[in-house]
Amino acid sequence: MSDELDFTDAADAVYRSLLERVGEAAPERRLDATRRAVEILGDPHRAAPVIHITGTNGKTSTSRMIESILRAGGLRTGLMTSPHLERFTERILIDGEPVSDEAVARNWEEIEPFIAMVDAQLAADGTARLTFFEALTVLAFACFADAPVDVVVLEVGMGGEWDSTNVADGQVAVFTPIALDHESALGTTVEQIARTKAGIVKAEAAVVTAFQTPEVLTVLRDRAAEHGGTFAVEGGAFAVLDSRVAVGGQLISVKGLAGEYRDLALPLFGRHQAENAAVAIAAVESFLGAGTMRMADEVLQQGLGAVTSPGRLQMVGTEPPVLVDAAHNPHGALALGAALGEYFDFDEVAFVLGVLGGKDVAGIVGALAPLATRFIVTAPESDRAIGADELAASVARELGPERAGFVEAAERLDDALDEARDWAAAAPKRAVVVAGSIVLAGEAIAIAADRGWGRS
Repeated sequence: MSDELDFTDAADAVYRSLLERVGEAAPERRLDATRRAVEILGDPHRAAPVIHITGTNGKTSTSRMIESILRAGGLRTGLMTSPHLERFTERILIDGEPVSDEAVARNWEEIEPFIAMVDAQLAADGTARLTFFEALTVLAFACFADAPVDVVVLEVGMGGEWDSTNVADGQVAVFTPIALDHESALGTTVEQIARTKAGIVKAEAAVVTAFQTPEVLTVLRDRAAEHGGTFAVEGGAFAVLDSRVAVGGQLISVKGLAGEYRDLALPLFGRHQAENAAVAIAAVESFLGAGTMRMADEVLQQGLGAVTSPGRLQMVGTEPPVLVDAAHNPHGALALGAALGEYFDFDEVAFVLGVLGGKDVAGIVGALAPLATRFIVTAPESDRAIGADELAASVARELGPERAGFVEAAERLDDALDEARDWAAAAPKRAVVVAGSIVLAGEAIAIAADRGWGRS
């Protein structure tokens, strides 16, 4: 037990060390720094083939589906996603489980001197040392090489072209829906954002994309052609044939690149998750057989049936119902609203909302307002969070004078949740939905688990 605690303390110390670096909100637009680090470590990013995923929404869910299908097929997997909800080891998964504290501590101890060497070289060049995400990416590659794994499923942190994960060369480049988000870093039009994200396409890569707007499709198609790759688009080369509500999620049928797959149980809610599953299936078909070999039904049944996507329309309480969703932009909020209407039979919904600075508050609120009975506004525990009172005023403006009285502010999330749950418990068919920020989603999940809301 003492050894286990020692490893936990050591892993926590690694995280504290990473946090001393420039955070994820201010990425460096460069690859050379991460490339120096992995090269000096012996190229751990080349130890296993890579499936690389970018997009605006659905990246993490799609990544987790791809990983689960590959694992069901007998491959040992590495998965890197971001951000985390509760603990940073969630970002690095080995065979479906968060990397062990021991592995994190041991790998960091081995690579830290080389990280320091690269930091010194960068300082000598007059540039910033490795950021949080750059150093974390190097750590993830080291953990995957150490495991070792047969395949790495790699989710981009932000953008694509200059994201530190892009030192890897993906055999398959996967694009989930691309919309406006992180405009200050990526561009003010979807076309500009698509060009940045298209940077993950490498020579002869198989490109698999969700349905996109015409201007985005043009960018992605041109990038695939320039690099001699194949190009498969949802709605053409592959598609969702059917999606039906089922207990605990949905039953889906999918036309893949190499065949049809019928009545697959997917334990996630929302048509958007069915579409994510179709993208995941096409990506795995592209990886395993260049899109020409039909997968075994039992592999897909097992892989999709075991998928979880924490913080994505996740039920964390039952009496009254409390759901948590990481929707933090208008596109994600629209998907949340559509799923609530299709999969649940609530008469009234209270949204507990917390948003980080720089996000499109009006767009998020506009997407959720048709389903909202009331908003209880709070602030995530982040120095980037919009204050509760400021956010409440923005929400009230968006709702208009007729509904402004249905907005209230609570400085603390636990107070907002208590208020929302008390309201929901006072009448049948009421529910609480927490949304607006991945940080807020993680906090809500932790509170629910601590208080046992999901236990009968």
